[in-house]
Amino acid sequence: MIRGVVLDVDGTVVRGDEPLPGAVRGVRRLREAGLPLVFCSNNPTKGAAAYVDRLGRAGFETEPSEVVTAATATGAYLAEHHAGETAYLFGEESVREQLAEATDLQFCDDPAAASVVVAAIDYDFGYEDMRRAVGAVDDQTAFVGTDPDPVIPAPEGLVPGSGAIVNALAGVIGREPDAVPGKPSETALELVSDRLGTPSEDLLIVGDRLTTDIALGERAGATTALVTSGVTDRDDLADADQSPDYVVDSLPELLDSLAELETL
Repeated sequence: MIRGVVLDVDGTVVRGDEPLPGAVRGVRRLREAGLPLVFCSNNPTKGAAAYVDRLGRAGFETEPSEVVTAATATGAYLAEHHAGETAYLFGEESVREQLAEATDLQFCDDPAAASVVVAAIDYDFGYEDMRRAVGAVDDQTAFVGTDPDPVIPAPEGLVPGSGAIVNALAGVIGREPDAVPGKPSETALELVSDRLGTPSEDLLIVGDRLTTDIALGERAGATTALVTSGVTDRDDLADADQSPDYVVDSLPELLDSLAELETL
């Protein structure tokens, strides 16, 4: 039985600031069914309050406790594993502000002086950033990426995400991140399960990306649903390592299927 719902944001319920067809009605049906839900995004640039405003403008009523982002997960990971350390961020200032609020990390302006280097989406990232990383991040430096998404859906189409920055830095540093706390990590799973007060196997996890949303659900032993309104289409399933329980074009289509099976 499904006792809680995790909804991805971009490509699942909205594209840009506009709701996807039927998504507002779908979320309303979930609430009418009495199911607690969490919006879980791998975009680390906006905090919970900003997501409440953004989703509200698109027609979704929510509150900060119902929002988990890659920044939320990264802050939780850093607070647990790197409390009180010195950090350098390759990323947007909004990400730094969230991490500084969520942790007692001291952020510095030189990656060579940091014991932790964090990589996130950065709209001005370029060659100079990669040059600064070379030699500054050694085997003694913790390397953390906020999330693995190489691209994200935007109104104009797919655009680079945090994963593009993480991968670029990993290439010049010569090693993969020590942790990527956004979806589909154990940190992200614990956060959404705790917020919903629901065992992970009783969750329904809905999203548009196989390697994050559906992988998170498979980690949880949860019911998974892929919507084809974002970065993944049905042709991508043939060679995928993940096998969603449902593949649908929209959230309302999924809820109709679950209602027919009397699981919702």
